[in-house]
Amino acid sequence: MGDQLTERVLVLPRAAVPGGTAFTGVRPLIDGDIADLQLAIGRAGRWMDRGRAEADPTHKQLIPYVVVRDGNRAFLMERSDAGADARLHRRATIGVGGHVNPEDEGVDPVAAGVAREWAEEIEADWTPTFVPIGVLNDDRNAVGSVHLGIVFEVQTAGRPLAVRERAKLSGHMADQDEIRGAWDRLESWSQLVAVALWGDPGA
Repeated sequence: MGDQLTERVLVLPRAAVPGGTAFTGVRPLIDGDIADLQLAIGRAGRWMDRGRAEADPTHKQLIPYVVVRDGNRAFLMERSDAGADARLHRRATIGVGGHVNPEDEGVDPVAAGVAREWAEEIEADWTPTFVPIGVLNDDRNAVGSVHLGIVFEVQTAGRPLAVRERAKLSGHMADQDEIRGAWDRLESWSQLVAVALWGDPGA
């Protein structure tokens, strides 16, 4: 993945998002919804320079966002103090994901993107099944207003996994109490996903 000056990302006009974007949180996907989204991407999706996309709220950058679960636990990742951006130190997430890039182009670029992001970020000796469960939107801030998450779930069924970039990240399966304890460090998208999955573990 390149920097924002050179990276091209998959975007969908806000007006073309099936069901619209007048919601905050995770809108569950029901039968046919993922097919409608794939059709919309095929018809209206396009590649845009990321720098331009970051300043264009009329388009949504599509972000596959994977929640890894083992029963009622989730894989909780936390940034170390090693990164250059101090604002990210100790920040936590339950989502694995990133932008869809031209290398993912094909019949289903979102599916290709989520598989690539998994391979880049997670070490596992098993093949995951990515189950789409919802669309994530949060227009309450400038960053959220230009992104749309497609939330996937992977069940580990007890199989091991680990983060790849151990110098920058740590990760382990956490129950709701631990996620509740990390609430103030969780990125906003992770908070919204946690609320969708478990009610409000941060309350």
